[in-house]
Amino acid sequence: MSPRRTETGGRIDRLRTIRFTFDGASYTGHAGDTLASALLASGVTLFGRSFKYHRPRGLLTAGVEEPNALVTVLRGEVREPNIPATMVEIYDGLTAVSQNRFPSLAWDVSAVNQLGGKLLSAGFYYKTFMGPAIGPLKGTRFWMFCEHFIRRAAGLGRAGLAPDTARYGRMNAFCDVLVVGSGPAGLMAAKAAADQGARVILAELEPHFGGSANWSGETIDGMPAADWAARTAGQFEGHDNVRLLPRTTVWGYYDGNTLAALERVTDHKEIPGRGEPRHRYWAIRAKSVVLATGSFERPLVFPGNDRPGVMLAHAAERYANEYGVLPGERIALFTNNDSAYHSAVALKKAGAAIVAIIDVRPELSSEMRKLATKAEAEIFSGHAVVATEGGKALSGIKLQRFDMTSGALSGEARSVHADCLLMSGGWSPTIHLASQAGARAVWDAARQAFLPPKPTQRWIGAGAFTGSFSTTEAIAEGRAAGLSAAGGTNTQSTVPVGEAAPGDPDPAPVFEIKASGKSFVDFQHDVTAEDVRLAHREGFVSVEHLKRYTTLGMATDQGKSSNIPGLAIMAEALGKPIPEVGTTRFRPPFTAVSIGSLAAERFGDLKPERLTPMHDWHVANGATMYSAGLWYRPMIYGLAGETIEQAYVREAKATRESAGIVDVSTLGKIAVQGPDAAEFLDRVYTNMFSTLPVGKARYGLMLREDGIAFDDGTTWRLGEQDFLMTTTTANAGKVMQHLEYFLDVIWPELKVHVTSVTDQWAGAAIGGPKARAILATCVTGTAVDNAALPFMGIVHGKVAGVPVMICRLSFSGEMAFEVYCGAGYGTHVWEALIDAGKPFGLVTYGLEALGTLRIEKGHVTGAEIDGRTTARDLHLDWMLSKKKPFIGSAMMDREGLIAPDRLQLVGLISLDNRPLSGGAHVVEQLDEANPHDSIGHITACCYSPALGKYIALALVKGGKQRHGTRAYVSDPLRNRFGPIEIVSNHFFDPDGSRMHG
Repeated sequence: MSPRRTETGGRIDRLRTIRFTFDGASYTGHAGDTLASALLASGVTLFGRSFKYHRPRGLLTAGVEEPNALVTVLRGEVREPNIPATMVEIYDGLTAVSQNRFPSLAWDVSAVNQLGGKLLSAGFYYKTFMGPAIGPLKGTRFWMFCEHFIRRAAGLGRAGLAPDTARYGRMNAFCDVLVVGSGPAGLMAAKAAADQGARVILAELEPHFGGSANWSGETIDGMPAADWAARTAGQFEGHDNVRLLPRTTVWGYYDGNTLAALERVTDHKEIPGRGEPRHRYWAIRAKSVVLATGSFERPLVFPGNDRPGVMLAHAAERYANEYGVLPGERIALFTNNDSAYHSAVALKKAGAAIVAIIDVRPELSSEMRKLATKAEAEIFSGHAVVATEGGKALSGIKLQRFDMTSGALSGEARSVHADCLLMSGGWSPTIHLASQAGARAVWDAARQAFLPPKPTQRWIGAGAFTGSFSTTEAIAEGRAAGLSAAGGTNTQSTVPVGEAAPGDPDPAPVFEIKASGKSFVDFQHDVTAEDVRLAHREGFVSVEHLKRYTTLGMATDQGKSSNIPGLAIMAEALGKPIPEVGTTRFRPPFTAVSIGSLAAERFGDLKPERLTPMHDWHVANGATMYSAGLWYRPMIYGLAGETIEQAYVREAKATRESAGIVDVSTLGKIAVQGPDAAEFLDRVYTNMFSTLPVGKARYGLMLREDGIAFDDGTTWRLGEQDFLMTTTTANAGKVMQHLEYFLDVIWPELKVHVTSVTDQWAGAAIGGPKARAILATCVTGTAVDNAALPFMGIVHGKVAGVPVMICRLSFSGEMAFEVYCGAGYGTHVWEALIDAGKPFGLVTYGLEALGTLRIEKGHVTGAEIDGRTTARDLHLDWMLSKKKPFIGSAMMDREGLIAPDRLQLVGLISLDNRPLSGGAHVVEQLDEANPHDSIGHITACCYSPALGKYIALALVKGGKQRHGTRAYVSDPLRNRFGPIEIVSNHFFDPDGSRMHG
């Protein structure tokens, strides 16, 4: 038998022995053990080192809130750091190591940090490393000197570099009722909802359903609570309308009753089953939610409360009743409430000696005195623990008389020999999900805890979550919540009868014992009570500032045990009640979530690959593909032996001489619809759109609020209240966000709906002198001559039997048309257009030729609309309406935006007949040895088949005034220097005769 394993009891399978290693040493446990319970059973008390002081730390809890016992689990070369040992189910071959120590857990050289004293108090980074005012390390140099050492010391577990070979999955689920938590309240809620015929999902973060019933030692319906829970959960297996999700943490509550959950599918298995993922991410959309998430026991703050062997009382009770493990042989308890007395009885029954119960309250009820007698414990009422003794394990405690009203200590300190001290500072309902759902918690003075807020979404609370800590109350509330969530009526019927345990759940309002020594509030980040008071003295009076200055509650446990004690100490320092100080809002995730589960099957790249409907055709017909933003688009359709330049020059030249076709499906397309759609577009664009006739399109420019150019594109009026906006490929998402922001926040009164339809339309642009003739041979249902389809006109017809929408517009300077059809018919229409164009010499061209055509014409794209340029810089000031305000109009005439020496769009011609490169600088005087005095830079460049020269677009200071002058290109990184001529950006057909012809 293990040193601390009880001979009987617990819910482990004692017939199955499991072997594992921790820090290289071999241990054994039993099926059902966690790593924490198995190590504790083997006599291990030292589990980790704290973040800052590297103090020895043991187990504090038995669940997900554990701040101390963090380990790294190894699977081959893959490391998974910062996992609470309390949440690791052991399996044969499990390998775990401690972390944040060197050279070993027992002998950690960084423990010398404990001698740092006040030097390492809260905010020491900000104060210590600011640097001296004089000397070689003045200012930030001292910080830069120290940064290397700080970064080496920072962190807890070490992430691995080996690729994660595990599989991950994701699921979308819909239900009538989601029940979170499967204690007595959650089980009753699920049963009541299921009996009403509702579709129910029951999620439980532990491996077994039942919650506290598995270790409370109570009876329900005359049987052990654990057996009742197992029987109730077993009944669900026959229900088609109930889905059970063990080992599943619901970690986020979002709008629309959408909740996120993580299912740990195979973390407890040596070898996953075939096809099983390691984790599965669940997106659950529920009509109603029942939150039965229970509560966390709080620690008390006193000197030495972090020593290994100091543990929460109900954690010790759980180790004894669920795992058959005693946390110590001689146990003392320190409490401010009645619940610890039940723990004392349970541990006595399991075989421990209860040497003392120290209670801050001077008066105790007769029921509690009877329980203490049953536990054979000496009672020290009106006393407090003021110190603990020992090194890497507890050897004793010191206690003193305590005045609960004033907080004063008196009398001589008394020593008690104990190898385990259990503390209970009251209970905090686990209201994280309710807080995430959108409301602020409510302080309850009796419970000395924050209770859930009034719901802003469709959720109902039950059990300890609401502050109802008795099993009888939990059962009743759970049943009522389940019926209400399922739309049923709470009728009189037989409900399970729970054992009514004596005692008052309300704690005394005592959170800290002020005595000499470090008293820890946040165990993982080494935040002490004095750190909280220091934050107050230095002016950090907001709870949000307190959190950030001290790092209280910012560790992996997210303040589950430290939040309330920290707030109480801050409130006392401010001289205010706790509710006036407030509490930080809880943010998702509730516990750590693996990145693999969020990505699920989508891995291998940092971004998704978006393919146009014609992608396979491009590949099959020799296109060289490359990524343009998130999309894959053809670069060239190269012939054998052609270089990239030769290919795009051939494609662009053929388009100018006959016709070319290009895939433009990637352009952003947004449907703008509603009675106020035209008014909305007038406000969004710099030019007027309310005057646009139905069946016509118009080129538009958008500015940011600060007057800087944002995006350009055409918008088509398909009906009086129906517009189709097109955007640049790269800015499609940003423009959609821009529109939604102004509709939701600035102009909510406008009756407009915007919908991204980019993926619904396939598009092909066909341009060149023969483009109209090609369309005339294959388009039916409409004419395409100049009368039916003038410049910027829109017609509807068919190509190869498929409905299409055609707009005559051009970015190439040639007569051109954009042909749109449903995405599913994209390839069909594309091939029909190509077949129709073969007799006319139609060529397909890619992005390189597309860029060449637009540079020759002087059109701008994202390279020029780079977040720094204005409409005037780009010679688009003719689009700035003087008849109406628009987004950016109030800011666009600021002095700095109309200065004469601003960078302006120009054209460049290479005078040495050598290629130009994007990003190269333009200078007035060439100095290859010391490049300087840049007057601008190249934004886009190509070889122009229309001009027979290398040309470029550039942004140059005072650009318009420099037309016809000479300068130099200076590109030291690519060793390219040479003469250039600055010209108009309109290289080709500046009057637009070819486009309008």
